[in-house]
Amino acid sequence: MSFLHHLTEKPWLPVPKGAAGELHDGGALFALPTAKIGLRVFLAVVAVVFSLLVVAYTERMELGDWRPLSEPWLLWLNTAVLIMSSVALQWARVSADRERIDGVRDGLLAGGVCAFAFLAGQLLAWRLLIDLGYFAATNPAIAFFYLITAMHALHLLGGLVAWGRTTAKVWRGVDVAQVRLSVELCAVYWHFLLLVWLVLFGLLLLT
Repeated sequence: MSFLHHLTEKPWLPVPKGAAGELHDGGALFALPTAKIGLRVFLAVVAVVFSLLVVAYTERMELGDWRPLSEPWLLWLNTAVLIMSSVALQWARVSADRERIDGVRDGLLAGGVCAFAFLAGQLLAWRLLIDLGYFAATNPAIAFFYLITAMHALHLLGGLVAWGRTTAKVWRGVDVAQVRLSVELCAVYWHFLLLVWLVLFGLLLLT
């Protein structure tokens, strides 16, 4: 009956007020919060940027002046720390869904600490390479390494801004419902950055 009804509809006639309300309410069920839509668009743009960077990396390494770089052992430790940061944010997300404010607070705190530790580890890796005489101008492989790690670190710093605002609200004692969406967005962003880093780190190891 519903199919036949749609076939016999006359779209040029005014829609009854009650029917319009029903259509509006039905569409609202599938609507996403603006923040979620914005994050998805942003992540799509970031994914394109890093994809172009990977393409440029693979094409540049075919030239004769490319000399592969031995990645510092510290990058393995940094990768483990970033994984722990992502796990902690997921813990905060699950706690928010279960309305456990203590779990949200602990998860956010642990995730932030691990994120800052990751950034500190990346800076230390840079320092180790510089002390060994690996400068960007001496080898395109080194230049790409600095570019890749710097771009990823900048995106993580941007995420820490949102993390800081959310954490501040939690520590002020706001209700879980008021930060649930923010915690979820932070967790999704952290998972995305972890995936990006794993791809980039794997590319560095394989090449």
